Amino acid sequence: MAASESPQPATIPPEAAPGADAAAREQADWRALKGDVEGLADEAAERGRGLLDAARLQAQDYVERRKNDAAQSVHEFARTLRTSTKEFDDKPNVKAFFDSAADGLEQLGSSIETRSFSDFYNEAESFARRAPVAVAVGTFVAGLLAARLIKASSLPPDGDARETFRG
Repeated sequence: MAASESPQPATIPPEAAPGADAAAREQADWRALKGDVEGLADEAAERGRGLLDAARLQAQDYVERRKNDAAQSVHEFARTLRTSTKEFDDKPNVKAFFDSAADGLEQLGSSIETRSFSDFYNEAESFARRAPVAVAVGTFVAGLLAARLIKASSLPPDGDARETFRG
């Protein structure tokens, strides 16, 4: 139903039903009102779906750009690691270790580039289902680290906060 169209309440005219009482007219008015509300609810739901679709597309676009930036950073780190191994030419075991790490980073960068956001999401979800304890412990540790960071950033550099308020 278009927004400019609004159905008129289906009232029973007194001349069409001379024996109809007020209760029947009121019931017809309620039915008409119910139909109007249902129509508005359907239209609101349709607009809501449209807004959700638009938001989802924007989020996917943002994630795709961030994903490409992350892949590029991983590739650059692998190149930097590989160039730094030239210093270890006299130590082949150390050089092989860093070369292997650079290879792994290049594979990770390529994997990030080729996968979609939904692939990453599905993998994270399946990992959370396989190892819920690991996820819980990781979340707990991240919370502790965040609390320590917040606590450390709220203290003045000299130590005691009470001394800064004394005049």
